[in-house]
Amino acid sequence: MLPLLADEDFDNRVVRGALRQEPALDILRAQDVGLDGRDDAIVLEYAAAKGRAVLTRDVRTMTVAAWDRVAAELPMPGVFAVPASLSLVEAISAVVLLAVCSHEGEWEGQVRFLPL
Repeated sequence: MLPLLADEDFDNRVVRGALRQEPALDILRAQDVGLDGRDDAIVLEYAAAKGRAVLTRDVRTMTVAAWDRVAAELPMPGVFAVPASLSLVEAISAVVLLAVCSHEGEWEGQVRFLPL
């Protein structure tokens, strides 16, 4: 199962719904680990240190920061942008499928948009 870190701007309803659907998911929220208000580079550094892929809605800056890490040849365990245009049900299903069907390290150096 893929460990995840939900960025501060990520919809908490998706996190709660995913955990209700699959209680064994390993999802941390940035707010819960003291990363609220932190720069994207700090969030990505934390995620890399903990081996967690990042869930975000911030396609403008988080994806750029992720590609910057890749270009600098720094660890980047994956960023998954979940567009606000997805319905709540679609977003929950996409996150659960991603987490359950992926392995740690599988998405290293990648930025993807859900649904896959």
